Amino acid sequence: MRSRSFSTLASALDADLIGFIGLGNMGLPMASNLLTHGRRLLVFDMSDERLQEAQKRGAKAAQSVAHVAREARVVMTMLPATKHVKAVYLGETGLLANLGEKGSLIIDSSTIDPVSAEEVNKEATSAGYRMVDAPVSGGVPGAVDATLTFMVGGTDDNFKATQPLLAMMGKSVVHCGGPGKGAAFKVCNNLILAVSMLGVSEGFRLAESLGVDLNKFASVVNTSSGRCWSSDTYNPAPGVMDNVPASRDYVGGFAIDLMVKDLGLALSAAEVTKAPLPATKEAHRLYGQVAAKGHGSLDFGSVYKYGGT
Repeated sequence: MRSRSFSTLASALDADLIGFIGLGNMGLPMASNLLTHGRRLLVFDMSDERLQEAQKRGAKAAQSVAHVAREARVVMTMLPATKHVKAVYLGETGLLANLGEKGSLIIDSSTIDPVSAEEVNKEATSAGYRMVDAPVSGGVPGAVDATLTFMVGGTDDNFKATQPLLAMMGKSVVHCGGPGKGAAFKVCNNLILAVSMLGVSEGFRLAESLGVDLNKFASVVNTSSGRCWSSDTYNPAPGVMDNVPASRDYVGGFAIDLMVKDLGLALSAAEVTKAPLPATKEAHRLYGQVAAKGHGSLDFGSVYKYGGT
């Protein structure tokens, strides 16, 4: 492993090469937006198909996590769960063991529990690197359109250094507090999203059963007190909106399995803080039922079709 001393990057934009690990439904379009802004990317993913697609868009494919770490002074990760983050960051073949220069910047946009986010940040800081947790909200449409909201946890200096790069992928970059606070914001936000999607699904399902024109109903809801992101941007009722998962039988988007995972993170955090979350427990059960029926890979809006059946 290289261990040379370099001047501290004032901004992530000062790096001539950005490492990006994790090219899933969110990561690939996020990386694409960095390429659109003229950044040079070295990318890695376990999927050869995803790597090839990133190469078509102008990125260079790495052979491993360690390869990315050795070449890039700024590395961004977008991974499915806590276990993947720990696998990528820790161990002899991981990111922290192979980053070449002290003071390198690390951005983790994965959705993980706040305690683990703090732990990984502590490991990175102890190794001489600078890190922020920066999970996102906005879903796949936001990733594609570069309209994501980044919730950033880290020191003031590290936030300032990473903000310009994050702004290339989102419309809002918010400093939420110290290490782990971005993860805390994200877990709480997704709790609200999960519960609100259930409410929208049940409201539209009842409306349909009453013979209501769902398009007219949507126009009223979206100018009334029932309006929310799940109703006006990501409506789960087929035929109400184009270019959302409900318009393609819930293929793509944010998987039920991931929502079950995120609600589990919220419930785990609540166990530590003793916060009562009765609606979250019920939402976790309902989404889990849909996943158990074999629909876990479908978008979470599929609770409109499969929830409660």
